Amino acid sequence: MQQAPAAKDTPLLDPVVAPRIAVTRLVTGLLQGLLLYWLYSAVQNKAWIATHAYLLAPLILIGVLLPVLLVSSLGHMSARRLVLWMLAAAAVLTVLAAHDVWRDVRQVAAYAPANPLYLVSSQLFVFCVLGFFIAHALVLSSAHDRRRVARYATYFEIAWKLAIQLLFSLLFVAVLWLVLWLGGQLFLLIKLDFLRKLLSKAWFVIPVLCFAFSFAIHITDVRPAIVRGIRTLLLVLMSWLLPIAAVLVAGFLLTLPFIGFERLWATRHAASVLLGMAGLLVMLINAAFQNGEVGLGVARAIRIGTRLSCLLLPWLVGIAIYALTLRVMSHGWTADRLIAAACMVIATCYALGYAWAASKYGDWLHLISHINVATAFVSLLVLFALFTPLADPARLSVASQMARLDSGKVSADKFDVEYLRFEGARYGQAALQQLKSRSTGADAAIVQARAEAVLKRENRYDESGALSNVAINLTVRPATATLPDSFLRQDWSAVGPAWRLPACLKRAGQQCDAYLLDFDGDGKQEVLLISNDPRASSVLLAEKADGSWYARGQIPSEALRCKPLRERLQAGDFQLLPPKTRELEIDGVRVPMSLYGNEDELSCPQEQAD
Repeated sequence: MQQAPAAKDTPLLDPVVAPRIAVTRLVTGLLQGLLLYWLYSAVQNKAWIATHAYLLAPLILIGVLLPVLLVSSLGHMSARRLVLWMLAAAAVLTVLAAHDVWRDVRQVAAYAPANPLYLVSSQLFVFCVLGFFIAHALVLSSAHDRRRVARYATYFEIAWKLAIQLLFSLLFVAVLWLVLWLGGQLFLLIKLDFLRKLLSKAWFVIPVLCFAFSFAIHITDVRPAIVRGIRTLLLVLMSWLLPIAAVLVAGFLLTLPFIGFERLWATRHAASVLLGMAGLLVMLINAAFQNGEVGLGVARAIRIGTRLSCLLLPWLVGIAIYALTLRVMSHGWTADRLIAAACMVIATCYALGYAWAASKYGDWLHLISHINVATAFVSLLVLFALFTPLADPARLSVASQMARLDSGKVSADKFDVEYLRFEGARYGQAALQQLKSRSTGADAAIVQARAEAVLKRENRYDESGALSNVAINLTVRPATATLPDSFLRQDWSAVGPAWRLPACLKRAGQQCDAYLLDFDGDGKQEVLLISNDPRASSVLLAEKADGSWYARGQIPSEALRCKPLRERLQAGDFQLLPPKTRELEIDGVRVPMSLYGNEDELSCPQEQAD
């Protein structure tokens, strides 16, 4: 493929920035700082706006993001197009922020957080930054070429310029803060603390940082040649990493059939790692591809590595999809899995498109340009759906978990009511209210009691939701056994230290298996509690002469994380054995022996994918 003349195909992005544009940008940054300070002080002082979450949240999101879009757009769009873009962006931000407040029932009431940014969820903020970066690059490119779908060279130039501008502007703000802080420390050496006090005042810090960010955006905009040089150097360096990544991924995929997939599934995070590697490959492929016009000048190793990476992508994404499918089939949908699935939709577009481009020999993968543009629009649609009722992960995951309970795929004692309470948002609260009033079905009393108790808790660590009958939190094994009355009457808040006790003894929504066994052979049964959460610790509880209970010991945490061992224990496939090594007794004092070596290390039987 012959390289087109630079004068025709390379967009000239160097703007002729008039002084009035520079002033407008700096004034915009200052006004942004004043707006954010006003919101911050209003919340701190509990002003009227602090009790109107539906007004406060959109103002926060708009105040943080919209001025950045405006500053970046000045000098690159006509006034009419700029106004339309700002209005559209403000409308989308308002809808997203309002939905974010609506879905969290705790924020709808009079709610005054100590930090105003707390009102907007961090997840929404991060995805808004990502989504509006993509959208802003598309809009700027369209304005530059004066067509709805711009040329790929324009998309490439503007997207990379915008990314480098933002990164260096953030770096500039961070260094400015460091300079001010060190300056304050210098003055403290001579007993002058005015600058240190100034840096603790929100009315100074917020406007100064916003002003500095706008200033940095302007400086990087009027020096595009420097930005372009940094971009070129960065892409060249990154492209040389592509052959290494391709060899590593190829080696992994070739080894996998011989090692087996079981080891992969046993990690429980295979999908996220595979998806992360796929994302890295996409980034490196684009670093080598650049604007699609450098094919003849790319080193042979990079060209081979790029084509190989494109062909490997579908395998990586396919295995990731299969891993996620297994988890969903075993445990249902959660918000994290739905977000992972959304990422996989985008990754699939890249994987299939890049593989298609790599199958066309004789050119420099020119189809990648079309795939990138199309996937950018798909990404915007997916992100918008995730943060609106269309595909709200909380709504879909709560429906999935409730369906699993109703169908009997998960028992009442193992159903995660905490997930509904603290991660199910508004939909989870509605589901818990439904469970609270449920009077029919298997284990309806247990479900009702657990739902009622967890609704009383304000957070995961709140003890106010503790059950009056702790037996509801426990699954006794064997099923024919009965917990001692003294155990059920025990006030567990008085048993210390508290960190030794599992959560199922302290609050609702936590489940444990309770094994009644005589561990020491004295004729009295102890209770071994093992939490259903494999990350939690176990505890062996023993009864004193006065009828009170105390924590006596625990089993190794490795056994709790091994699913086959837990399943065999629950099935009763175990026996109590004396210790392998006897203890020392010195003058009536028994001294246990702590052994070193590999012969007693706990090994987990090979797990199946779950």
